[in-house]
Amino acid sequence: MQNAPSSLRALWRQGLSRFTPVYFILVMSTGIVSIAAEQQGFEAIARALFAFNLIAYAVIWLLTLIRLVFWGPGLLHDLLDANRGFGFLTLVAGTCVLGVQLIVLANLTAIAAALWALALVLWLGLLYTFFTVLILREQKPGLAQDIHGGWLIAVVSTQALCVLGTMLAPQIGPWRLEAQFATLCLYLLGAMIYGLIIPMIFERLIFFTLTPTALRPLNWIDMGASAITVLAGDTLVRAQYSGPLHVEMVPILKASTVFFWVGASWWIPLLLILGFWRHLVRRFPFTYDLQYWGMVFPIGMYAACTEQLAIVLRFEALHWLSRLVCYVAIAAWLVVCLGMLRRLGRALWGIAPPEQSG
Repeated sequence: MQNAPSSLRALWRQGLSRFTPVYFILVMSTGIVSIAAEQQGFEAIARALFAFNLIAYAVIWLLTLIRLVFWGPGLLHDLLDANRGFGFLTLVAGTCVLGVQLIVLANLTAIAAALWALALVLWLGLLYTFFTVLILREQKPGLAQDIHGGWLIAVVSTQALCVLGTMLAPQIGPWRLEAQFATLCLYLLGAMIYGLIIPMIFERLIFFTLTPTALRPLNWIDMGASAITVLAGDTLVRAQYSGPLHVEMVPILKASTVFFWVGASWWIPLLLILGFWRHLVRRFPFTYDLQYWGMVFPIGMYAACTEQLAIVLRFEALHWLSRLVCYVAIAAWLVVCLGMLRRLGRALWGIAPPEQSG
């Protein structure tokens, strides 16, 4: 028993030395479920999740900075790794989702604008670093081992910038049309990146043998990246601009958002079937993993984007679908959060090591 405190310190030191910004996927998931709850009028749930997210965002930033100061070379190694580098873009997406919460739930536009500026700088640095390293490295990642839905966080971060930027653009005054054009470019860029990455993911699913371990929860980002593209397009459509570019683009934006919504909807049954095969046929254990937040986020995003699409298309049936999926998203958040707290409690008592990203 005398060695317990030192053993516990060693465990947490090990955990901190491997901490990466992929943990911001918790902020992404909590934020979008909060926004979806607010859309459905669940104010108490929305604000409780908002408060939780403020704390989570600050804590994850603190832990990331601790690792940067004390274990900086390891953090850089993760950034340049084909399997871990994508996770850094969750920092961008999480920052933008929190910014949207600040506008929707607290009307704190100035702070949201500061977060958008921070996210833009991080997005430029991280996105180009990640893809430059992948292009120039001699040992290339393989489709069978390295490509998975987590790569689509590049799309999620780009469209998150679009959503928050579009909401902030009216505050810019005389530059709002230029801001509209910039966010429109972000939307189209995100759609382009999705079109580049998703064929490789689908090729892996079809042409390579997959184990239960390979069918990780992050594959739900295949759907989530499409869903946030819908949300970004609908946010652009609903923006109150009078410029000719906006008027001309509205029909194209409506058509593209329906296209991406259909794609997101198509993914859901397939992902459920694959999950059934993973856990019930192949008996892969239902144990908490950080990557399960990568399943919560797409479900919440699908609820939010469907509600926005229902408003844009004035289609009542989609309101009911959005409300149903919102219930599922809240339940999924609770289950994964309880699993996280249980894992954290076991780590604090030294029963299990602190969770590591993978």
